[in-house]
Amino acid sequence: MIFSTLGRYFFRRYIVTALWFLLGVSAIIFLADFSETSRRLSGFSGYTVAGALAMTAMRVPLILQQTIPTLSLFIGMTVLIALNRRYELVVTRAAGISVWQFVMPFAIGALLIGLATLLIINPLAAWGQRESISLESSWRQASGRAKPSNFVPWIRQISGDEDTIIGAKSYRSSGTELIDVVLFHFDKDGAVTMRQDAKTAKLEDGYWQLNEVLENRPGEIPARRESVQVRTNLRQEYIQESLSQPETVAFFDLSRKIEIGKSFGISTKPLETQFHSLLSLPVLLVAMTLIAATVSLKFSRFAQSRSMILGGIVSGFVLYVVTVLVKAFGSSGAIPPFVAVWIPVIVASALGATILLHQEDG
Repeated sequence: MIFSTLGRYFFRRYIVTALWFLLGVSAIIFLADFSETSRRLSGFSGYTVAGALAMTAMRVPLILQQTIPTLSLFIGMTVLIALNRRYELVVTRAAGISVWQFVMPFAIGALLIGLATLLIINPLAAWGQRESISLESSWRQASGRAKPSNFVPWIRQISGDEDTIIGAKSYRSSGTELIDVVLFHFDKDGAVTMRQDAKTAKLEDGYWQLNEVLENRPGEIPARRESVQVRTNLRQEYIQESLSQPETVAFFDLSRKIEIGKSFGISTKPLETQFHSLLSLPVLLVAMTLIAATVSLKFSRFAQSRSMILGGIVSGFVLYVVTVLVKAFGSSGAIPPFVAVWIPVIVASALGATILLHQEDG
């Protein structure tokens, strides 16, 4: 069917519709994100309209990637509704072509969009997210208004007899440069011997380079120092892996990041969940297309457009919410990442195929 004239026609209609959807949604994302970026950052030193436009453009692929599953549902419904209202599907069925045959071009189109997202959009999204975070951090640092980050943990290091806990509000350079840093030093008995508050801390070879430091020792007057070196046995690779956000890692680099993280003893559940989520994306788009087909084939005959469209939208929304919720469980380690990602995809595919079988064959 896909290689026939009719199959190529259906496939072309699907791809053209998908391109228009992607273009329109990208424009909406750009306008909305630029407005929000300008509102949040326009008062910072170094902010420029050109910089905000560049930041927004770098963020568009990531946001677009997150909307692709829902978009595939609307693309499938739009194409099938248009074909059905023009009675092209009626003629196709009258020619003896089953639903499985004329749905195949749409499923292949969804699969190709998923592969394009995996191989093209995702690397752009990962790069753009890293660059936009770095640009925003530089603006905030220049303005002295560092943004608290949910991805900066408290780091504990034991170097010789020194036990130190390090925390920060934000970071740059993949975690090797911390901003608004606090360090607590402990003795062998676990008592605090000193607290250091620093403007920045940069991880060098064998030590942390602290700048603009305020030192507090029990029973002593606080002292200010221009710079201080704190010995460490932490490696830059360890910090980079421990602070890696899954959204900033391209699909091609995830396997290597997971292996490195495991070698350091770092939990890699979020990275594994992201890897399986991206790997399952083409199959998820096919499942969305099957769901779109189940609610888009009988409009002209039974005049059920509103109720069926609402049913399709609700079904796609429920599938998306369940997928995001289960991914959160996978990232936290409550559920194995492979199970958390693939079970909703398999269930959705089986459900769509079952409903189509019932509608087609009874």
